[in-house]
Amino acid sequence: MTLTSPQVHTDRSPAFDAATVCEAFQTTVRLHGEAPALRAVGDPAALTWTEYGKRVERIAGGLAQRGVRRGDTVGLMLRNRPEFHLLDMAVLHLGATPFSIYNTSSPEQIAYLFSNAGNRIVVTEREFAGSVRAAGGDVEILLIEDELPDAPHRDFEASWRAVEPSDLATLIYTSGTTGPPKGVQLSHANLMAALQGCCGTLPLQPRGRLVSYLPCAHIADRFLAYYIGIATGSSITSVDDPKGVLAGLVDARPTSWLAVPRIWEKIRAALEAKGLTNPAALPEEVKAATRAGLGLDQADWVLSGAAPIAPETLEYLMALGLPVVEGWAMSETACAGTVNPLGAVRVGSVGRPMHLLETKLADDGELLVRGPNIMVGYRNDPERTAEAIDPDGWLRTGDIAEIDDAGYVRIVDRKKELIINAAGKNMSPANIEQKLKASSPLIGQACVIGDGRPYNVALLVLDPDASAAHAAACGLDPSPAVVSEDPGTLELITAAVDAANARLSRVEQIKNFTVLPVDWLPDGDELTPTMKLKRRGVAAKYASEIEALYG
Repeated sequence: MTLTSPQVHTDRSPAFDAATVCEAFQTTVRLHGEAPALRAVGDPAALTWTEYGKRVERIAGGLAQRGVRRGDTVGLMLRNRPEFHLLDMAVLHLGATPFSIYNTSSPEQIAYLFSNAGNRIVVTEREFAGSVRAAGGDVEILLIEDELPDAPHRDFEASWRAVEPSDLATLIYTSGTTGPPKGVQLSHANLMAALQGCCGTLPLQPRGRLVSYLPCAHIADRFLAYYIGIATGSSITSVDDPKGVLAGLVDARPTSWLAVPRIWEKIRAALEAKGLTNPAALPEEVKAATRAGLGLDQADWVLSGAAPIAPETLEYLMALGLPVVEGWAMSETACAGTVNPLGAVRVGSVGRPMHLLETKLADDGELLVRGPNIMVGYRNDPERTAEAIDPDGWLRTGDIAEIDDAGYVRIVDRKKELIINAAGKNMSPANIEQKLKASSPLIGQACVIGDGRPYNVALLVLDPDASAAHAAACGLDPSPAVVSEDPGTLELITAAVDAANARLSRVEQIKNFTVLPVDWLPDGDELTPTMKLKRRGVAAKYASEIEALYG
């Protein structure tokens, strides 16, 4: 069964019909010139689209003077700030390809990206310059604190008009949960198709308001803040520290927004701590005030993605009146995938395929997708490209899924992460981990182990915010080493694990667990930048703790 979403929203800016991102940008500059375009949190002023366009032209001229030519690559290692948008767009207007580097990357990781991308220039901040220099290689380093490249460009219009839809618009380096990252090559045509697919499925407000807070190296922030902003003429508020995102929401009042499940879980826990345990019973004025307090009172839709969200958390948010929908996408699909339609959400599913995208299941249940947004391929890696995309253009997603008769997709788990226990029973660790985290706000992270084993065990990590509040209430030292060994804390965690087990089949249940006296940070040994588990890294790092659980 192959299904394509029939839902189409026809009210859209002419920028969506552009052949390239450059053409879309120039269309928006022409149509929305005096509207606000780029700002930082707390900044009452903003660059207008006209000013944005003029700065792009000057920066492109400066980069051209430094030798950036059509087909080159340029690295960006920056916090979320307006200058990222200026630089990225300037590189595109030269027919070159910008790519971003995670700010937490080590010199070894940076060196790998430079060798794969082949860039001669990287623009970064003084804070990250040491890591970039330590990466070595013949790469010119431009520090943003010194000055952005600036010079006239005599043939600017001819330069951007020469950009072809097949030219590469960016490289997205996958987070590398298993081995070195792959360089996902996305063309201008891929990104424009993804934008058309998104606006054909969800309402995108002209001159809306967007918030950029996820790493610019991740496709989610690039697409949902940067590229959608270009196509709609929306203002983009940059949050330079993701810990300040909730304050950023109140400041920007976004018209659409994405959060990973952990952020939604924290929002729910914070509201419940204030006594809002049953939003369905709240008066409408209290719900409205709560949405306004979150800065989400003017959002047409808010999205949960990147990992599965607990159904009870999604239902809580919906009962609060938030227009929240769950979706699924990949870097390889240019961030266009499946999404629950507004007003027709099926909790537990990631929705239907976006406009222009087809979905079907392989014989083993793997989700396959096809459409004009599918990547060109992995950079300098034809073998893994051929493994990912079959001759008919179907992308093997690596996700095991189910598709119902209405076309709604439910992700079971990653194909390579399914647990097959010693008795041959297949299980989804993500499903089990979801229920563990939903059982108590104290459980921040969970990693279930059980592949080839007689039963399942879990490594648990306390949520730092909930743990600190718990420690203060109990008069404990707030350090993870103390709280994780406190008998009262362990009693609460045991009760939470028991509650989760009550919602699992017998074979899925957790027979033993340990609370690790640490915090797992994004882009560390255990988590990707968007907080997906690096299961191999966890298994290797905590091998002795895992063996003790089976002892």
